[in-house]
Amino acid sequence: MTANGTSYDRAPQVQAVAILCVEDDEPTRRRIASALRRRPGFSVAEAATLAEARRSVEEGLPSVLVTDLQLPDGHGLQLIRELRARSREVEVLVISVLDDEASVVAAIAAGASGYILKDALSEDIAGTVEAVLKGHSPLSPGIARFILRQLRHDGQPLPAGAPKLTKREIDILWGIAKGFTYNDIADSLGISRKTVPNYIKSIYRKLEVSNRSEAVFEALQRKLIEL
Repeated sequence: MTANGTSYDRAPQVQAVAILCVEDDEPTRRRIASALRRRPGFSVAEAATLAEARRSVEEGLPSVLVTDLQLPDGHGLQLIRELRARSREVEVLVISVLDDEASVVAAIAAGASGYILKDALSEDIAGTVEAVLKGHSPLSPGIARFILRQLRHDGQPLPAGAPKLTKREIDILWGIAKGFTYNDIADSLGISRKTVPNYIKSIYRKLEVSNRSEAVFEALQRKLIEL
């Protein structure tokens, strides 16, 4: 029984696959959970907040975590890291409203196996979970290509050492990783919105990247920021 009164549905199979679905929007959570429950052998628990998810995990680790990133009381990355610290056997899927590459890259760095979109068809959602359980890592083509490029570097390892970013650039890089808009970043740091693009260009140049998702991945790999 989870904190919100939802217990894992025990299917007639001897060993049901326990799935924890964490999503604060109730209609979306119910749709995803219902789609998963229709697949034989899946047992689904639901949580609307980070606190509820943690309580559910204390009662028993799921086989698969399907989680949103933006939760009312925290970030889904926290939950991913906590589960990965307890067990490397738990598979993790991230759900997102949009194909937000920066957020997905950060989630992958935290330990997620892949992601699904919230508007995915029901059969696609269940199929993605099954794919992860079989050892696959469903990723968008753009993210997959970037990760392969970063790991490969034409056969060379990642350069040693961390680029010398200023404190202001680190703050802006953290805002980029969180998915903030230029206006959000400017307001939070008390700077002009017009100066933000100049800082970002400097960050891209120092990290030798060309877009937000690459910058986030590179910064996480080099431990310049932590989400």
